Amino acid sequence: MNWCFSFGGGCLRVEGARKKGTIFPYNGARRSENSMKLEGHLRKMRTSHGETVRYGLLLDEQEISLNDLLGSRIRLSFLDKIHCIECGKLTKKSWQQGHCYPCTLKLASCDVCIVKPELCHYAAGTCREPKWGEDHCMKTHVVYLANSSGAKVGITRETQVPTRWMDQGAVQALPIFKVKTRLDSGLVEKMLGEHVADKTNWQRMLKGDPESIDLRALADKIIDEVGDALKPLVLERLDVPAYNFNYPVTKYP
Repeated sequence: MNWCFSFGGGCLRVEGARKKGTIFPYNGARRSENSMKLEGHLRKMRTSHGETVRYGLLLDEQEISLNDLLGSRIRLSFLDKIHCIECGKLTKKSWQQGHCYPCTLKLASCDVCIVKPELCHYAAGTCREPKWGEDHCMKTHVVYLANSSGAKVGITRETQVPTRWMDQGAVQALPIFKVKTRLDSGLVEKMLGEHVADKTNWQRMLKGDPESIDLRALADKIIDEVGDALKPLVLERLDVPAYNFNYPVTKYP
C-alpha cells in the first residue's frame, strides 16, 4: 500500500501492499496491481481500550488499523509540506503540535496554561478564547495516578478517561480526585507533584513494561503527606477501580 499523508501538517508517504483487506510487507519490489495511494492529513491516533489497546491511524476521513500492520515493513517519506492543523495555511515550521505561528499566538488551545493548568487565567477575564475556555477548561477534570515509566500524577478532562492513559502508554491508572475546573486540577496536581513525579520517562518505557504498583496505597500515602493543603479546594475523592492496559508490542528495542 502506498499512503501519502501528513502529521501535524507534515506530509509523509507510507509504502507497502494490500490485497483483500490484508496488509503485506514492503520489500522494495515493483508495486503490484493491489497497491494503492491515499492522500490526506493525519491527526492524533485513535485508541480503544480492550484486552489489547488498539490504535487507529486517522487519515482525513479514513481510519487505518495499525494493529493489523504489526510485523509488516513499511516505508515513511516526508513530502516537504506542512499545513497548519487549524487554518490549513502552508507553513515552513509548525508549533504546538502542528499549528502555524499566528494560530499559536491567538488560540487558547496553544496557551501556556495548557501545559501548566495551574496558570489558567480564565477567571481573570484574559482567556484568549472565552468560549473555548468554557467548553474545555470550565469542565469536570480528573486528577489521577498512572504507571507508565513509574508512578506519576496527572490530570485530564473527565471525557478523556481512559483515552489519556492510552495516549501516554500507561499500564495502570487510578482516578483519585474529581474537580470542577482545569485550574483546580492543576493546583491539586502541583501539590501532589511535590511527592510523586509528574512527568513520564519515555526512554525507560522503551525497555519494557514497568513493575506493577499499588496505586491506591500510593494515593493514600501521598494525600496524607499533602495534608490540609487540599482543604481550600472543592474536590471529590474517588473510590473507583483501577484501569489496566496491555499494548500490542511484539518486541522492545
